[in-house]
Amino acid sequence: MEQLTNKEIQEIKLKDDTYSIKVSMKKVFIEGWDNYFFAIFQRDTSNVKTLVHRMVEETSEFYIFRIKISFGAYDAFFTAGDSFDLSIVRRREDEEKRSRIKSNFAPMDFLQIPVNESTIFYPATTKEGNVSFYRKENFLLAKFASADLTKGAILHLNGIYHFPGLDPSAIKHMALQLTTNLNDDVIQIPVSPQQAPAAYQTYAQSGFQAEIDMTPYVSLGRAQYFKFHLIMDVEKDGRVERIESTRIKVGDRSEKYTINRKLKFGNAKIQLMCFPTKKSKYFSLRVKEYKLPVEMFRTAREKWISLRRSKKLLKLYKMAFYILGTFMPVDKKLVMFESFHGKQYSDNPRAIFEYMKEAKPDYQLIWSADRRHLNNFNDKDVVYVRRFSVRWLLLMTRAKYWVTNARLPLWIPKPGHTTYLQTWHGTPLKRLAVDMEEVHMPGTNTEKYKQNFAKESSKWDYLVSPNAYSSKIFKRAFQFSQTMVESGYPRNDYLYNGNNPQMIHQLKQTMGIPDDKKVILYAPTWRDNNFYGKGRYKFDLELDLAALQEQFGDTHVIVLRKHYLVAENLDISAYKGFVYDFSKYDDIRDLYLISDLLITDYSSVFFDYANLRRPMMFFVYDIDDYRDNLRGFYFDFEQKAPGPLVKTTEEIIAEIAKLEENGFQPSANYDKFYERFCYLEDGNASKRVVDHVFK
Repeated sequence: MEQLTNKEIQEIKLKDDTYSIKVSMKKVFIEGWDNYFFAIFQRDTSNVKTLVHRMVEETSEFYIFRIKISFGAYDAFFTAGDSFDLSIVRRREDEEKRSRIKSNFAPMDFLQIPVNESTIFYPATTKEGNVSFYRKENFLLAKFASADLTKGAILHLNGIYHFPGLDPSAIKHMALQLTTNLNDDVIQIPVSPQQAPAAYQTYAQSGFQAEIDMTPYVSLGRAQYFKFHLIMDVEKDGRVERIESTRIKVGDRSEKYTINRKLKFGNAKIQLMCFPTKKSKYFSLRVKEYKLPVEMFRTAREKWISLRRSKKLLKLYKMAFYILGTFMPVDKKLVMFESFHGKQYSDNPRAIFEYMKEAKPDYQLIWSADRRHLNNFNDKDVVYVRRFSVRWLLLMTRAKYWVTNARLPLWIPKPGHTTYLQTWHGTPLKRLAVDMEEVHMPGTNTEKYKQNFAKESSKWDYLVSPNAYSSKIFKRAFQFSQTMVESGYPRNDYLYNGNNPQMIHQLKQTMGIPDDKKVILYAPTWRDNNFYGKGRYKFDLELDLAALQEQFGDTHVIVLRKHYLVAENLDISAYKGFVYDFSKYDDIRDLYLISDLLITDYSSVFFDYANLRRPMMFFVYDIDDYRDNLRGFYFDFEQKAPGPLVKTTEEIIAEIAKLEENGFQPSANYDKFYERFCYLEDGNASKRVVDHVFK
């Protein structure tokens, strides 16, 4: 049996109108619960359909279940919506947990059921890697089953396609359509029909093959990317219609689609690369000029990065850290600062640094800076050292104090002479660390994540808390038993000491924000299960910027601030002068000051923003999934949020219109929220922390 994964489908088949699905489930995941069941949830509604299931296999760690989903039996349910999520629900006493079922990335989207002449029903893998079902207008689906590139620059492609109700004899012409990033040219390459490869005959209706001589399309200079679609001319009712597929993806997760060839082209050398895109697994072809010095530098750089990240080097570095930390003399006036893994000069460490710079001039204050983010420190009046460099190693092992707002790498041993001040970076709304029932982050699992967090927090000597509510949660979630400094957040001192018209005017001028327009700050958080890789999270902008610009473009601007873990680069060029992306801006505190309204979701930014006593609203389009599957909340966010909860851009527009008409009138929820979470904030939190720790 192949290696099993918790909550992942192992097999999916379609017979008549019924899907038969095998799902592996860890025993420890469901044992200890009173009951559990599999279900289909209609997205964005409370509609649910419980599914028939039975256990068919068992291993020492896993149960294997078979689930039946009959479209005919549930047709009224499935025709009432467009998107449906496959999940498992666990219950005990008053607690209920819903978790999505993961995909095995088989080409299941070929398993389509015709609903009527124009509509189909089918399963598919979401961008997050889960299994969902969709009811959509009929479309031509095509994928490549294999690809090969010969030395003569001939690209050989074998593909599969499916279009319910299509009579193959009605196809008059079939071709691949290629488009490029360099111009608007459309290239059509004839294809010949063939039987689908054996591995795909369960899924696909038929197959096709094509050979493309790439030499006529090669150009020197800028790299060229090709996208692929399948087109068909089909005769229907005496006339010919053109059908075009969605962009062609690869058939599965195999490496066989990755091709890298270097070919002579006149006096130049050309590199042709075929590969699936990272996000959606679209088949892509890249053509660029090959220059040996450039490639040698790139190869050397990749090898150095690989060596730098190797386990052997890490082991040596860790050993050196331990030896130096044990035998090097301590520098009692040396303080090492770090914010968000060395990426920023910001947050609570910055506030403490700025206070100490004035109040403790005899201390040596040095910042730890990630080598990829040195630009955030170059124009600041700070001393910094590159993170993980030899000098960083010498300073970290001798320092009397470490001040940081996020976890340090677990392998770093804390010297016995070092005092570790952990400031953390937010008031908790969503569950943290040990309180998280299930972890969806890449590169770890639930048990490992909790163990590692507890191991790291055991090194902390002091932990800053903004209020009594946070102190209680931090102690339990972080398993923290040392000294809690319940002082308010140092970073919020700025919101009291800098909140004046002169400062706001100066900041707007520096940022290039119009003085005569109101500022809407949109600051969403990240989703644990929506990622490219460890520490690199995806972000889908659900706001309809065009609609917002149409309504408020003359009076407002939007400032976008993505979470520091989000890797997405958003194209907002169409909204120049209305939308400003300040995701890479040093410190969000300036964005708080210039903004007239905060729109967020589950980010802790609203706890800080409440100190300004300005309006907030919460764009929570995925609240059911976030609350039930990803994190869960510490308090009744839906009932006690200090502002309206909205799920669509239309609702946001309506709420902004109310503010414009009536002005901001803090609700009872807002006042209670302020009293509960902001009562310690007065502009002097940094002083309280420094007085307590740096005795």
